[in-house]
Amino acid sequence: MSGYSDPIAPALEALSALSQQHPDQSATYNELSNLLSSKLYHQVTVAIYTFISNSANLRTEPSNNLFILFNSVLSPIASKVNPLTLSRIASFVASSLNDFEASNTLLESLVEEFDKKDNVKNNADHTNTSTARLFTLSKKHFLALQHMEQSGETNDSDDNSKAATAESTKTFLSTNKSLLTELANSTESDVAIVHSAYYECAMAYRKAVGPPEAFYKEAISYLHYTPLDTITPPARQFALATDLSLSALTGKGVYNFGEVVHNNKLILNVLLGTENEYLVKLMQASADGDVNSLEGISKEYENAIAKQPALMNRSDVVKEKITLLALVNMVFERASNDRTLSYEDIASRTKMPINQVELIVMRALSLGLIKGSMDQVDQTVDVTWVMPRVLDDSHMKQLASRFGEWAVKVSETREYMKEHVPVTFG
Repeated sequence: MSGYSDPIAPALEALSALSQQHPDQSATYNELSNLLSSKLYHQVTVAIYTFISNSANLRTEPSNNLFILFNSVLSPIASKVNPLTLSRIASFVASSLNDFEASNTLLESLVEEFDKKDNVKNNADHTNTSTARLFTLSKKHFLALQHMEQSGETNDSDDNSKAATAESTKTFLSTNKSLLTELANSTESDVAIVHSAYYECAMAYRKAVGPPEAFYKEAISYLHYTPLDTITPPARQFALATDLSLSALTGKGVYNFGEVVHNNKLILNVLLGTENEYLVKLMQASADGDVNSLEGISKEYENAIAKQPALMNRSDVVKEKITLLALVNMVFERASNDRTLSYEDIASRTKMPINQVELIVMRALSLGLIKGSMDQVDQTVDVTWVMPRVLDDSHMKQLASRFGEWAVKVSETREYMKEHVPVTFG
């Protein structure tokens, strides 16, 4: 037919050129050509995603091969590709570009395409498009925050530009929180991927603007949706483990360290054998409320701690937190019928003067870490409730032992009642 143009032809030409430029990757490009010629678009997409997601496949001379695959091969068949898969590939490509403006333009263009689709009446793919759009915007703002951080390290970048980036990200996070909630209630198989991207962006935003307790919350959510082995390169794992530990230690209102020490132990293990290994030890001592260990760690790693501004600037917060957690652990370790604590015992456990015990207890009560009452005359504290916590194996064994003791007491009480309650006849 006169004037007919095959949209696949330019893509095949681009693949042929890539094969000649990078002979070591020719097998992949030839496979893509065969799949594309057979119009097996799903298989093409999967093959490109697998290839692009491996950073070792990046080539930047004479040009970025990943960008060519996206722009010249995938884009012409974009309407036949799963929107979220397209977004994920685009995010890999954007991250591979050394030019922030180019990366930003690529992701912005993709968002515009999704917007066009959503404006079409009776768009049956609305949910998938909205999901992909949220993912793409999350990555776009994340890259902007990264660029802001990197530019701040190398030069005196425009403060107005930084403020604009932060404000734009704040608006994005707040306006899309409801959509994220809707996704959580759906059966979409890729929900975790979108949540991971959103919380990665939220985490980067909180790292930039604070406070540490807000960063801690977003980081825990990010780890909930993100397998550790997908956080690459390893330097990112190291940075996240460091930041997460510091935010837990210094963040106001963060007391359930078990969320990190036990539930996210793998991320802490990244620090073992490094210059920041002391943070793992500090986290463990804090989770256990072990003041003695804390003092020993502080002395052993005094120089390393002195080089960490976050710990030095909030040393009072850290000290108070460990003291309160010592009290909480002291209560937890006791049976529910043995939670009347003397001021003397509390002072011994927390390593605080006995005349400051009341202040410690009042602080714990005001924060909702414990519930109960104080007897200032007898100098005792009667605790009726202690905050829930994440338990490790040793704590579970303690609970199992207590349940066993409780079961025995219930059984003994039942037998006693049988023997001593008189039987009456109607």
